[in-house]
Amino acid sequence: MSYQTGIGQRTVVVTGAASPRGIGRAAALRFAEEGWAVAILDLDGPGAEQAAAEIAEATGQPTIGVACNVAVQQSVSEAAQTINADSNLPPVGALAAIAGIASPVSFMDVDLELWHRVIDVNLTGTFLTCQAFLPAMLENGYGRIVTMSSVSAQQGGGVFSKTPYSAAKAGILGLTRSLAREVAEAGITVNSIAPGAVETDIRVGSTDSDEEKLTASIPMKRQATTRDIASLILWLCSEDASYVTGTTQAINGGSYIS
Repeated sequence: MSYQTGIGQRTVVVTGAASPRGIGRAAALRFAEEGWAVAILDLDGPGAEQAAAEIAEATGQPTIGVACNVAVQQSVSEAAQTINADSNLPPVGALAAIAGIASPVSFMDVDLELWHRVIDVNLTGTFLTCQAFLPAMLENGYGRIVTMSSVSAQQGGGVFSKTPYSAAKAGILGLTRSLAREVAEAGITVNSIAPGAVETDIRVGSTDSDEEKLTASIPMKRQATTRDIASLILWLCSEDASYVTGTTQAINGGSYIS
């Protein structure tokens, strides 16, 4: 199986990839292991730079780390300009829009500020990064976009986060399907993944007991590793996945089967 593009090296842009235990970091490393150049975008600029440096040292592939607030259009535009202008990087060929935040707050306790924050980071951030990096894909003849939804969008919460998060992640599914239809003729694919519980630090406030109960509820009796998720993202961005578009890829160990 080939995890490459078939037309030479390309750069994958991975948002939300500074955290050592995050899906984004695992995805960035997985891409580099397969010969992709990697651009890491994260609100934590120094963390993004450090992650990029560590991945470059481990794999020998070109990398860059850029500070970026995915919820702010100017910040995303400036990050795209920086990446597109970097002569050490091949053209952008893929985007893994992973940056997101959780929200375990009950519905009646959600204020408008929290609602906007969750929507802005998860949904608007996906929109802005897709819009910023799609032109390079169209111009250079290869494009793969993978967005990050959640099983919470499919079943209405039930893992950790509640209504604002589920609404944002459901919005990502609609965005993904519509964008996939718009760009299909150009050979660009757009897919979403919907993970269940994953071994990351996103569930801030979850106790050991909570985690044990969550794991016990999964038919496979384990949470996904970040590498499990990263490997699916990588495949969706490869030449081999060229006819897969507009899909929602459930990766939840059997916790939600539709």
